[in-house]
Amino acid sequence: MTSRLTQQAKDAREADPPTTSRPEDSDGAESYDEKLEKFPVFPPRDDMQNSLHLDRPAHQAALQRHFGGGDATIILSEIPVRQSPGQREGHRIPDLLIAFDVDFPLGVEQRGYSIRDQGKPPDFVLEIASPTTGLEDYTGKRSDYANFGIPEYWRFDPSGGRYHGAPLGGDRLVEGAYQPIEIIETSPDHLHGHSDVLNLDLCWENGNLRWWNPTAQRYLMTFDEIDEARIAESEARIAESEARANAEARANSAEARIRELEAELERRGGA
Repeated sequence: MTSRLTQQAKDAREADPPTTSRPEDSDGAESYDEKLEKFPVFPPRDDMQNSLHLDRPAHQAALQRHFGGGDATIILSEIPVRQSPGQREGHRIPDLLIAFDVDFPLGVEQRGYSIRDQGKPPDFVLEIASPTTGLEDYTGKRSDYANFGIPEYWRFDPSGGRYHGAPLGGDRLVEGAYQPIEIIETSPDHLHGHSDVLNLDLCWENGNLRWWNPTAQRYLMTFDEIDEARIAESEARIAESEARANAEARANSAEARIRELEAELERRGGA
């Protein structure tokens, strides 16, 4: 899955060329230059929204399993993004960032996502609403993510719209400006919209974030669902083993009874 490199990102690279280099070390393996420009260390979000709605359900792990991609895919929470690490201003820290055909080790080494050094903007960012960030999510951040050239920007409000004005919202970049993505309400407890870059539906279900795979016609499984599936599979194996053992026991008992009857018939026949 790829995204088109925006003209803005191209201009940024030409005006401010990458500072990265990968000389070979003594073993012939590639390594990053010690002078690699890095992001400053930012404090983590302190309102538990990511812990509750991303970390606890293990959505990042589910997305990683779904997309794979290894070191060519970045799926991370709270990773700063801007044109280059050395920029004094203009960074944003989305609650979830997804980028394809990029350099994951570079992002780890730089402690952030440099549009200049990765050669393209991220493909997808998501913000989770809170009392302190709600207004900024659909005003300032929306403008900045569009300026970064990010193809899709999504907002999830677990409160049902108290902080974002809507439970679920998404924007798609069209000729440099964000256009709203259609959000469909199938019931008061369920809304969903389709992400073209992920080919997944983002869903708001009773205040929970879900990811629907329209190709497989199923949700990406949460940690609890995986755990429940494993328990169910284990219980099914145990039940199957017990049923097989009971069947064998009944068969052995029947065979033993047949032998007893045969022996009794022999005794009577010889009498």
